[in-house]
Amino acid sequence: MTSPTLTTTHPYQDPALSIPERVADLLGRMTLEEKIGQMLQLDARDDLDDHILRRQAGSILHTSPERILRANELTAHTRLRIPLLVAEDCIHGHSFWPGATIYPTQLGMAASWDAGLLERVARATAEEVAATGIHWTFSPVLCISRDLRWGRVGETFGEDPFLIGELASAMVRGYQGDGLDDPTAILATAKHFAGYSETQGGRDASEADISRRKLRSWFLPPFERVAREGCRSFMLGYQTMDGVPITTNEWLLSEVLRGEWGYTGTLITDWDNVGRMVWEQRVQPDYPHASAAAVTAGNDMIMNTPGFFEGALDAVAQGLLGEDAFDVAAGRILTLKFELGLFEDPRLPVEGLEQIVGSADHTALNLDAARRSLVLLENDGVLPLDPAAVRRVAVVGPLADDAQSQLGDWAGGSGQAGWLDGQPREMISTVLDGLRAIAPWEVTHSRGAEILTLAPDPAGSTFPDGQPRPPVVKPAAPDHALLAEAVAAASDSDVVVAVVGDRIELVGEGRSTATLELVGGQIALLDAVIATGKPVIVVLLASKPLVLPASVQRAAAVIWAANPGMQGGRALAEIITGRVEPSGRLPISFARHVGQQPTYYNQIRGQHGDRYADLTQAPAWVFGEGRSYTTVEYGDLSLESTTLGRGDTIVGHVTVTNTGERPVRETVQVYVRDAVTSVSWTDKELKAYRQVDVAPGESVRVRLEVPVADCSIVDAAGIRLVEPGGFELLIGPSSRDDQLLAAGFEVG
Repeated sequence: MTSPTLTTTHPYQDPALSIPERVADLLGRMTLEEKIGQMLQLDARDDLDDHILRRQAGSILHTSPERILRANELTAHTRLRIPLLVAEDCIHGHSFWPGATIYPTQLGMAASWDAGLLERVARATAEEVAATGIHWTFSPVLCISRDLRWGRVGETFGEDPFLIGELASAMVRGYQGDGLDDPTAILATAKHFAGYSETQGGRDASEADISRRKLRSWFLPPFERVAREGCRSFMLGYQTMDGVPITTNEWLLSEVLRGEWGYTGTLITDWDNVGRMVWEQRVQPDYPHASAAAVTAGNDMIMNTPGFFEGALDAVAQGLLGEDAFDVAAGRILTLKFELGLFEDPRLPVEGLEQIVGSADHTALNLDAARRSLVLLENDGVLPLDPAAVRRVAVVGPLADDAQSQLGDWAGGSGQAGWLDGQPREMISTVLDGLRAIAPWEVTHSRGAEILTLAPDPAGSTFPDGQPRPPVVKPAAPDHALLAEAVAAASDSDVVVAVVGDRIELVGEGRSTATLELVGGQIALLDAVIATGKPVIVVLLASKPLVLPASVQRAAAVIWAANPGMQGGRALAEIITGRVEPSGRLPISFARHVGQQPTYYNQIRGQHGDRYADLTQAPAWVFGEGRSYTTVEYGDLSLESTTLGRGDTIVGHVTVTNTGERPVRETVQVYVRDAVTSVSWTDKELKAYRQVDVAPGESVRVRLEVPVADCSIVDAAGIRLVEPGGFELLIGPSSRDDQLLAAGFEVG
């Protein structure tokens, strides 16, 4: 293949000109087909030649190193040589690059409640991603977790809009660095705009039965925050809302996002949203009408709907769209490419990238993130283990040495990338690895149970658009031989570490579950080893909160490890042995039973009673909760002023005392309760938090601030405002009412 020769230099190729000038010149030279092609993002695993040479795609995703180089070669043979935007789902690290650093999942990192830590993780991820020739990550996820059956809970930051906004903003800053012209910066994506997680029955991508007022109250604020702080792209949800697909929801996209918020960034659909309007949601009769609707609603990049190319051309031929209908979207995409400097440097994989990807510095950061992601939920005093009292530890459970499951979804062998079966085993420390590496006692191992087997989906191996259907999960029956082996190991030990949870087949997009209980032989395993009478430390290595069996009430300790990444096993071993203090706090509540859904802490006031006839409504563990290896007391809460105006700031002080014998990193949480509201509202909402390190026996006076403007509600007309009247500032170690100190104030 011979590269065409450009005999002249056009203005769009002149870096001395402004970006708007370059965009205008290039748009003026483009054919209708080239403009439509710029709006296409296609799967690089398919026919790259067709994508680039015929459809003239503006972007590709799901690339391997070889495909990136091949795509760049093909681009050099197009008429205008417009560079490609290369994208990938780099969700908690460079997900599908062999040897990249894989961090805890987003929900796991949220347990740190540390925005600075997440910004550093995103910055390190951007460095690895940019070095490999990828320009765009589809992260962070700003969905609010509601129904724990939903398969994508682990991709969220949990259940609270304020915490989501804090952590998402930090990751956007980390990804985008000092600006897109920084060669280590990548384009961040806020997703899934908006209300995608408000699923029916926990089913992924179902109709979101949600009002505009409810959207404005809780689901939109995190997105508005990152939009105003400069997140350069938004991805749209799969679902319909009030019958209208988000892809064509002009109220949400035009009136709110582009209008009220003044957002000028790029909108990208999720996977085949345009096609799904035809073959699944059936709200459009054919691809020309679906393409016209998507363009009219303001979408810029159409992800993996190859038929959009022909559909858009047909829409013009049928008079559904004018030939100039694509100029705005193509202009936004070209603007990104100029801002990234791709016309001068396509940012291909750099030389020496092996010194960047999976570097020692990133491994050290990963270990810190894993430590901070672990939440100690229960402890009868057995932890940290006393070396003088322990001779042998039995590590049991099907996840104790399952390296790839430990990484969670969007990583290595999770199935989205066919060119990678898993991350290098030597980079991953499982729980068994971690304990064997640092524990000063004998460590034995027994699997004890299987979790599942797989069967083909009776509806067929693929969806109508050709994408593969996930296989059907069949729970594994208890294996009596494995169980007997685990019981024998437990009986012959001083302490048992039982590692149970979920596997990738139960997690992720299109993989919601009808139950929250442990699958397969895991319940029988826990029941059996706890019945031995030996102290059992339950490690729940699970993508999301699960319901543990009643026998766990007799366990010595419970630790939640939400897919803690490559260094998770090392971090768990350090917590168990007391080398590191547990500091994680729940970003999400744990249900006692699947029938309690939803269980989030900030529910609307007003119902008959506070329990079911047969079960409490109280979660097993609540938002904000987490134990330490010491005891902490809160006292002497005071406010600098109790009468304030809307432009003022509430300033509170509380004394935090470490009454135990070990140091603690305490997350001091601040909630606000509006005593009487004009419309129904939550009983309390997180508005601030601060982390303080307190030495044994030390007392720290902690200052906390909340702008009165943040004490707002959304009224019946959909307007956010602060209503005058009485409020309470609530401060404590979690969202539990009995742990919160209260101080009243008035807003005039």
